[in-house]
Amino acid sequence: MLRNYLKIALRNLRAKRAYTTLNIIGLSVGMASGLLIFLFISHHLITDRHHRKFDRIYRIVTDLHLEDGSVEYYPEAPLPMAKAFRTDYSQIEQAAYLKMNRELTVSVPLPNQSTPKRFLELNTTALVEGELFDILDYQWLQGKPKTALREPNTVVITESLAKKYFGNLDPMGRTINLNNLAEAKITGVLADPPKTTNTDIQLFISIATLPRLIPDFDVNDWWSLNSTDRIYLTLKNPLSAAELEASLPALSKKHFGENASVFQFHVQPLADVHFDVQRLGGSPAVRPSLLWSLGAIGLFLILIACINFINLATAQALSRGKEIGIRKALGSSKRQVMLHFLLETALIVLASAIFAVILTFIFIPIFNQWLPKGPMFQLTPQAIGFLLLLVAIVTVLAGGYPSFVLSGFSPWAALKGRLIQSKTNLSLRKLLIVFQFIICQALLVATLVVTRQVRYLHESELGFKKDNVLVINLPDASKTAFEAFRNDLRQLPSIKSVSASYRPPAATVMNGGSFKFGSKTTWEAFPIRERLADSEYLETYGLHLVTGRNITPSDTIREYLVNEALLKKLNIQDPQQILGRKMETYLSPVALPIVGVVKDFHLRSLHEPIQPCFISTQTERYKKIGVKISGNNPEKTLLFIEQSWQKRYPNEVFTYEYLDEQLANFYQTETLVFQVSVVFAGIAILISCLGLYGVVLFTTTQRTKEIGIRKVLGASVAGIISLLAKDFLKLVTLAIVIASPLAWYAMNQWLQDFAYHIQIKWWMIGLAGSMSILITLLTVSFQSIKAALMNPVKSLKVE
Repeated sequence: MLRNYLKIALRNLRAKRAYTTLNIIGLSVGMASGLLIFLFISHHLITDRHHRKFDRIYRIVTDLHLEDGSVEYYPEAPLPMAKAFRTDYSQIEQAAYLKMNRELTVSVPLPNQSTPKRFLELNTTALVEGELFDILDYQWLQGKPKTALREPNTVVITESLAKKYFGNLDPMGRTINLNNLAEAKITGVLADPPKTTNTDIQLFISIATLPRLIPDFDVNDWWSLNSTDRIYLTLKNPLSAAELEASLPALSKKHFGENASVFQFHVQPLADVHFDVQRLGGSPAVRPSLLWSLGAIGLFLILIACINFINLATAQALSRGKEIGIRKALGSSKRQVMLHFLLETALIVLASAIFAVILTFIFIPIFNQWLPKGPMFQLTPQAIGFLLLLVAIVTVLAGGYPSFVLSGFSPWAALKGRLIQSKTNLSLRKLLIVFQFIICQALLVATLVVTRQVRYLHESELGFKKDNVLVINLPDASKTAFEAFRNDLRQLPSIKSVSASYRPPAATVMNGGSFKFGSKTTWEAFPIRERLADSEYLETYGLHLVTGRNITPSDTIREYLVNEALLKKLNIQDPQQILGRKMETYLSPVALPIVGVVKDFHLRSLHEPIQPCFISTQTERYKKIGVKISGNNPEKTLLFIEQSWQKRYPNEVFTYEYLDEQLANFYQTETLVFQVSVVFAGIAILISCLGLYGVVLFTTTQRTKEIGIRKVLGASVAGIISLLAKDFLKLVTLAIVIASPLAWYAMNQWLQDFAYHIQIKWWMIGLAGSMSILITLLTVSFQSIKAALMNPVKSLKVE
């Protein structure tokens, strides 16, 4: 029986090649999109779940409650807290801290080479307590986790780093130099951690080495809150997390006294770390809302593909009436007829699934280019399970209703050729077409809004110049080496200016604290941010003075420049009124004069409003060099800069990045949303047009004689096209009316994540609607014109 069904199903699919092809293309594209989205979502949902104690691992985070009522969220916590947890809290199984290094120069001596190889490691190294390996799981290839980092000047590296440094040589026992300050011995080698981790550390340095690398840092200082410091812990029972949370205010009171209400600590599950973008602890390119949105889009694309199948199958029902009548007359039950048509559907879906896997293999590299840690396509048990479930669901969704309709035909009416499509079938088909184009219209509106917002983010006036500015890591803040380097660069006319600073005007790092203004003896209720830099900072980055003068060269804080946002907070209308007034900041206990006001500039991304800020000098804090160059012959300029660097910093690695490229990293999420919107809007339109084309093809075939008669009676080609197209245009117009307000609301909510954003204009809705109508006209017209141009003699001969 099954063999007979299979043979007949294959024969019918070959006989209806056009419809079979349309269905396979639509379903395979929809299923491939769903599979890609599943891989992307699962990649992020399983982050850090390879740790055996995942459900018992937590991170301590800090909420800073300010006097003006605002709250700032930080991923760090005081490092001494780890020791307190280990000794004073019975519900804690283990606790450890790690201190990330943003930049670390590693020098590797090699046999038969007088000069060591040097590497600059960015954000992949950390000073850690050995207890960290009791919390987070790593696969040890060499060394012992209990003793590897017990002694000072010891390090553990990953397998990929070992190959990078030593090639095929055994790294165990070899020494490397860290920042030209400490010789460290390699005491362990780890397997590379999986890509699904937030603690992507490649080089672990024993915490006992800290005094050599950062001599002034006190690991017992509770007041030292640094953005590179993290505390992780495991609980004996995850249910005791609430109990630990409740005890933290007392710990804060013990060490911060009357300021305990300012420093509020919280216990954060490891599962939440990856998506905690407000603390900068998760992936900057992935927000939870993005995963939900992608999941919805994947579901909609699969639904659109299923709708295509339903529309085409029910439209063809009349042409298969006699086949069904004969089957029933020969004794086939309704159930057997349904199984036959479900088998046809299953064959199409299986073929589509195979093509979907092929398409996924082809397009997964594009996804990987969009993300720093994109999903790698692997047929994991989860991926196979999802694909099988998808095949089953699509078979039921796409084939269930058509098989029910077809199996319900009366055998007498089918054999007599008196089948007519019920109003219910026609209404459902129209409803499904409307649903398809509601999704298309919504995606088109979203694409237009996201495109405009991303363009706005990249083209907005930031208050400084970002083009043709190189940002170089400054390894040594000593004035002598830097001044020599700057003097070298001044010899080249294409280099306009050179500035040393802690950070460029806009950066992910934004330090700040309390201050006193004027004659007040109390701290202001709001914080002030800092930009520590030399006197060439304004010229290099194109900051504008509103009034007053620039700061004078100095190694320490002597005077301040402030921005307009500070004046607004202090309710000072005239910038001249603040000149000469004194200010005491958290960096200097002495009240020093304000000598100038700069035009507001963005300190971070456009997600956040501009905050009060000062600019002042402090040589020992400088970490970056900004070099303003002309746009002419940048290759020659870069070569000159590198040669000058090697002359003045022979023991350091020369690396640079253009400032505009750094700022583009602020908007990884938005860029991803833009790319995804464009791609999946295009896919939704493609699938919908395939289905619409199939329905139009069937409609014109059914109305061939009618078209021939109308032409004989004098109907024009334009009139026939209008006759065939108007019903579909009505449906698309209805979809536009329904989708537009929904899309406007959803995108308006998305824009609220930005302190600075565009306004959704009426023309965006209108343009998206016009595009939907134009796409419909092109799809319908192609087959309609063909039918309208057919010779009426041939049309009237059609059986």
